[in-house]
Amino acid sequence: MRTIISIALTVIILFLSPSVFADSESNTVSKKQAVELALKEYSGKTLKITDEGTYYVVRILRDNGRVLDVQVDKKTGAVRKD
Repeated sequence: MRTIISIALTVIILFLSPSVFADSESNTVSKKQAVELALKEYSGKTLKITDEGTYYVVRILRDNGRVLDVQVDKKTGAVRKD
């Protein structure tokens, strides 16, 4: 009888654990990570970051004085010019 109760409790705990109900967003790039990834590719100072759904737009003031918008994919972390 104890074994059945132990198994039942284990199953209940597994189904109620946060990892089971985690959003798909938990596996995405955060704003902070997006800035770090963008600055690895393009040096400068971050001016602004905007959430655009599936990607972030990071606005960077380059060392040469130009402003550059960079897209960072939320799922993959891929960086590309906007």
